[in-house]
Amino acid sequence: MLTMQKKVAFHTLGCKLNFSETSSIGNQFLGRGFEITRFEDKSDIYVFNTCSVTESAERECRQLIRRALRQNPEAFIIVTGCYAQLRPDEIAQIDGVDLVLGSNEKFNLFSYIDNFNKKELTCISVSPAENLIEFGIAHSTEADNRTRAFLKIQDGCDYSCSFCTIPLARGTSRSLSPDKVINEFRQLLDSGYKEIILTGVNVGDYGKSLDTNLFELLNELIKIDDEFRIRISSIEPNLLTDEILDLVAGSEKLCNHFHIPLQSGNLKILKAMQRRYTAGDYQNLIGKVKNKIPDAGIGADVIVGFPGESEEDFIHTYNFLRDLPVTYLHVFTYSERPDTKAITLPGKVDFQERKRRNNLLRILSEEKRKAFYKKMSGTQQQVLFEHSKNDGWMQGFTSNYIRVRAQYDESFTGSLCPVDLHYLDSEVCDGEILSTKNSIDLVTSVA
Repeated sequence: MLTMQKKVAFHTLGCKLNFSETSSIGNQFLGRGFEITRFEDKSDIYVFNTCSVTESAERECRQLIRRALRQNPEAFIIVTGCYAQLRPDEIAQIDGVDLVLGSNEKFNLFSYIDNFNKKELTCISVSPAENLIEFGIAHSTEADNRTRAFLKIQDGCDYSCSFCTIPLARGTSRSLSPDKVINEFRQLLDSGYKEIILTGVNVGDYGKSLDTNLFELLNELIKIDDEFRIRISSIEPNLLTDEILDLVAGSEKLCNHFHIPLQSGNLKILKAMQRRYTAGDYQNLIGKVKNKIPDAGIGADVIVGFPGESEEDFIHTYNFLRDLPVTYLHVFTYSERPDTKAITLPGKVDFQERKRRNNLLRILSEEKRKAFYKKMSGTQQQVLFEHSKNDGWMQGFTSNYIRVRAQYDESFTGSLCPVDLHYLDSEVCDGEILSTKNSIDLVTSVA
């Protein structure tokens, strides 16, 4: 029998998809009477949901495991996620790890545990990559103390980007059926969530094997009669269609925010990365987004220091991004990943040079974010405020992903509030709540 009333803490590394899956793992513990605590507190059990996109994510995982064991040397340590799927033996060699679970196994965690006593030898249960065909349903639950909910609608990837291990860690592209998505969506609304973030490895690929697509799913979801908004976590540029853009432009239930991976603005590097578009294609798409939805917030992923990226190539990417009307950048330093094509490519970039390029793009990202905030200052936006309180302030996001703060008032948390924005050259916009009515019809767009 499993010992009840133990304390369990979670730590998630990586993407929003991982957060939704961690929440569902947490629900497995809640349903069996466990108490969920903060990772910073001493716990009986620690569960790590890992990422393997970069070497630094793997290194951070190892450091966090050691920190947890310093807090409680007798704690039971469980490691799952992409890093666990790809290199379970490496994780098993870390002193103190008791259980390593692969991508399939984490959704039925208690089938692999007899008790939570420390083990002399690490137990490993990881399905082969070719068996990663199941769809583990995941969404925010009461184990996840958030105002915005994550809902996993897609998993896996059929793309072959030369730098990426995700297809090896998560298998081929697969989707949750529309009926099940709608059912999970309604449950989240019934739980009080006002913003639901649709997540997946390649969300734009939704429905490929189900004779449907993301546009048709979004069209069904916005018909639900309730107060909410939907945010798409990330979407590949070749999958952001005109019909999706038109749907977002015409519906207040769809956030005016797109996160569209670029990776490089240089055609040579994009080809080496085996991406499915050119820089010109990307530029045309961003122009189309801003034409249809002028106040849209647009984020972009960029990788610096990819093999063969010369200084001239980098400057080309920098200037390309400088001139694009994107709002912010997620900048990644290229990291050599085992079992990828990119690791074999010539032209390795010095690591210090990678860091320098990363820093330059981060500075550019901050300049772009400030310019967008300044442009939106003086407009009215709907803000969903979080429940947390920090030094008398509460924070939340607009539809187009502007971080806003206002004087804390519990009656406004967890609700969509009309707010007048004022930008004062900081990391957030100050917001003046206009009324106590929680409506969603007062958004003013910037032409």
